[in-house]
Amino acid sequence: MTSIASVSQTELDRRRKQLRQARRQKVLQTVWQTFAVSSMACGLLWVSTRPGWVISQPEQVVIEGNQFLSEKTIRGLLSLSYPQSLLRLQPQEMAKKLEKVGPIAKASVTRHLFPPGLTVQIKERHPVAIAQRNATNATAAGAKLGVLDENGSWAPLESYTSLEQTVQLPTLRALGNPEEYRQYWPQVYRAVSRSAVKVFEIDMQDPSNLILKTELGTVHLGSDISKCVEQLTVLDKMRNLPQRLQSSQIAYIDLKNPASPAIKLVSPAEKTKLKGS
Repeated sequence: MTSIASVSQTELDRRRKQLRQARRQKVLQTVWQTFAVSSMACGLLWVSTRPGWVISQPEQVVIEGNQFLSEKTIRGLLSLSYPQSLLRLQPQEMAKKLEKVGPIAKASVTRHLFPPGLTVQIKERHPVAIAQRNATNATAAGAKLGVLDENGSWAPLESYTSLEQTVQLPTLRALGNPEEYRQYWPQVYRAVSRSAVKVFEIDMQDPSNLILKTELGTVHLGSDISKCVEQLTVLDKMRNLPQRLQSSQIAYIDLKNPASPAIKLVSPAEKTKLKGS
């Protein structure tokens, strides 16, 4: 009859053997994993240096979505040196770099290996107005001349003028603090851009009175932005005004109530002052 002691010793020997086998398997597995990772790294390094996986000329960077910025200008903003390994490039960082440039609102960079190259997709920020900040903010940090796009996003003027390609800057001017009127800007600009009457300046410094400088003179629109389209339509119907009054006689056109437009004339005292100035 087998004793309890002999059974226990046999079981212990079997377990020790299993543990030794498990350790050997784990060591072999670790060695193979290390070998596989090292081989992959070496393979990627080798592949990355192969001519077929390298950008050797600017034409391999395809630009899409641009309208007023040239392909040469956008490639220049990427600051790539050639030849350049595709696998060493960081598309997300490249896109972020482009988005820091004023004229580019959004960018995405995709690399492809067959054929080797990059595709850069951009959405441009079209300048629609020169934005002049309030005089009271002129000494504030970052307060300087810039440009606005149709959504009210502001960018420093030099971000456009410093480009290799000359960008056509707008003639429309906007007065006020862009941060304060940004939520109203899209609606105001949309109305002004569709107006039959030429508008040269949009003054939004006073929240209670939107003032336009137009080809017919200064126009006061008040605070109700929703009436802009109607007010500008009424203004268009007043095109014969210069035939009835000289521009020097008109202080401003009051269209706060478009159903009842009015003309504020320059007072005699103001006329005297103007003549003497």
